[in-house]
Amino acid sequence: MVEHQHLIVSNGDIDIAVDLATSGTDLATSNEIASRGTVVCVAGWPELGRSWRHQQRHLVERGYRVATVDVRGYGASSAPPEVERYTLRELSGDIAAVAESVSDDPAVVLCHDWGAPIGYHTAIRHPDSVAAVIGLSVPHMAPNGSSPIEMLDLLYADRFFYMLYFARPGVAEADFGRDLRGSLKRCYWALSGEAPAGAWTPDAPRDASLLDLLPPCPDGPLSFLPDDELDALVSAFERTGMTGAFNRYRASALDAAADLDIVGARVEQPSCFIAGALDPVRNMVPGVDLYAEAGADCSEFRGTTLIPGAGHWVHQEAIAATNAAIDAFVDSL
Repeated sequence: MVEHQHLIVSNGDIDIAVDLATSGTDLATSNEIASRGTVVCVAGWPELGRSWRHQQRHLVERGYRVATVDVRGYGASSAPPEVERYTLRELSGDIAAVAESVSDDPAVVLCHDWGAPIGYHTAIRHPDSVAAVIGLSVPHMAPNGSSPIEMLDLLYADRFFYMLYFARPGVAEADFGRDLRGSLKRCYWALSGEAPAGAWTPDAPRDASLLDLLPPCPDGPLSFLPDDELDALVSAFERTGMTGAFNRYRASALDAAADLDIVGARVEQPSCFIAGALDPVRNMVPGVDLYAEAGADCSEFRGTTLIPGAGHWVHQEAIAATNAAIDAFVDSL
């Protein structure tokens, strides 16, 4: 039995919505179960904390306390309109506040997509709050004092790239708003292991619209995203709008200046990396396999798990394999 507490954790003027799940069985009172510790799950674009539903239940059944987070800009959390409120420096403060609120001891941070850099930065900036980091889909790359948006602007000179498209104020919100449910569903499918190669990274002019470039997705529910989960996402974005979600891309241009104090910083805690072998992020930089040296900037790296056939939503596309990789890592701690 899994029991849920819905919490609001404050970090200054920001409120973060958290679902804290624990075992409702008598096992939760045993020393072995109680000593398992706490896992804080940090989602990426465009997901709510409930995207971790499969891992939350699995880890609770193993005796962990598991907090899933609606990141700033999403769901029931605060969504300030200013781009500068979405730097990794600010967002890592939110996760540290959550970890300190739900656990007396440092927590394991489980993080995906944009949630992964947020998790890594939490480990770097708030080391007393983080015991270990499990990164999904995006490996840690130590801050180097340069802007990733400027780098991508050069790499994709005069060509379309989704991060540059998302960085244009108001453009993506207007495009997605014309058919929010259909837009989200097509993005999920195009980033999955089921989509044709290159679906998410088409060769097109810089000023193209992402939704005009994505191939149509199959009719009916996606195999890894039931309709009720997609409906929950749509409902949340209908309530909050998508500006907060896109503002993380826009704030990436500000991270270089905000992170000058941690240039070259490594993740010192035990860490590992899990990803789908078919994730488009792997080839985001032309000619480079970003997953080849996923632990290069981690001091106590315990290995990479690449899951065949899975794409970007590895924790939802390949539930058993992802959970097994998580188990192997936490059992090593």
